[in-house]
Amino acid sequence: MKTLDLASLPQSHGRMSPWADRLGALMDRWLTSDALYRWSVSNPLTRWITRRRARQVFDLMAGFVYSQVLLACVRLRILEAVAAQPRSLDELAQWTQLPPAGLQRLLQSALALGLLNLRSQGRYGLGPLGAPVAGHAGIRAMIEHHAVLYQDMQDPVAMLQGPGQPGAMAQYWPYTLDDEAQAAQAAQAALAQADKYARYSNLMSASQPFVVDEILASYRFDDHLCVLDVGGGQGTFMSRLAMHAKHLHVKLFDLPEVAALARANFARQGLQDRSEAHPGSFLKDPLPQGADLVTLIRVAHDHPDADVRTLLASIYQALPAGGTLLLSEPMAQEADETPQGDAYFHFYLLAMGAGRLRTPRELMAMMAEAGFSHLEIVPNPMPLQTQILIGRKCQGLPSKSETFVNIN
Repeated sequence: MKTLDLASLPQSHGRMSPWADRLGALMDRWLTSDALYRWSVSNPLTRWITRRRARQVFDLMAGFVYSQVLLACVRLRILEAVAAQPRSLDELAQWTQLPPAGLQRLLQSALALGLLNLRSQGRYGLGPLGAPVAGHAGIRAMIEHHAVLYQDMQDPVAMLQGPGQPGAMAQYWPYTLDDEAQAAQAAQAALAQADKYARYSNLMSASQPFVVDEILASYRFDDHLCVLDVGGGQGTFMSRLAMHAKHLHVKLFDLPEVAALARANFARQGLQDRSEAHPGSFLKDPLPQGADLVTLIRVAHDHPDADVRTLLASIYQALPAGGTLLLSEPMAQEADETPQGDAYFHFYLLAMGAGRLRTPRELMAMMAEAGFSHLEIVPNPMPLQTQILIGRKCQGLPSKSETFVNIN
């Protein structure tokens, strides 16, 4: 458990010495030579390294096929079927309405990827990687959603050339479109627009438990009385938090169509006396006041730097002296750390057309620019899914006591 200032964090962009550059160039020539490959394959001491790297390169090349095997298993609900009980090829053919010859190719591929394993009498059961997919609707929703991402990534070089026509992913998320595009959409039928907001809100709600569990396991809300979740979707996090900390009053701020969904969700769960759902745009409208904690969950990485700075400044203004900001989202690794989901999130956010993956250092610098101090990184069990940052609006007041649980 520690409070970090920005200077204590590693720089995001290291610089190699000229000597290291020359050594690196020499290694590059050596590693790409045919002579080294022939020697390493023939040498029993190095053969395993060459084979492992060959397999890793093959997996990179075949990754799209792997993802389609996973998508097919999800769409056909094969993992859910075998989770109930092991199934034979004929049973699964009847379940999926596919010809056995074609289905067997999928099942054998799923075996190779660890999604399935073989049980007695040649039946198929859940494999170690299939179990979490079968057990979590949010994972399955995200896998299905990735079909939209795959459309945009058919030509990754074109994506990197800069903004053009909004792709399938950008159109999926209504708030990532610019004002002109939103105005064009406003002319469409109201029913279609409402369906679009409901669609992305449902996806966010389905995938939100990953992040919610991380926050609830890592941060204590005992010292807070009222929490405002900015960009809170249909209220999945606020509902869970209200059940988790029954002394809290919870508020939510999101687009009018989404806030309406949140209000209905709070009512269904009997939280109407302890909850509020405020409509508006956090880039144009002032935020509701009265909360001593503002949460920003998977929002900043969806927006460009200028919008994030505007949002952080608005949050700072809405908080009272001594108030706290909790920011949680996937983050890029610092220069001296092993990358986790960086390659995925960089391109996912590029396809969305608005945001980018930032390091904790970058986000803490933006929080400090908005006026927040006593910046902290809150350790959490699964940083691949999200990391958690804390900032406080102190204005010369003593810092509040530490309110999070240290996880070693």
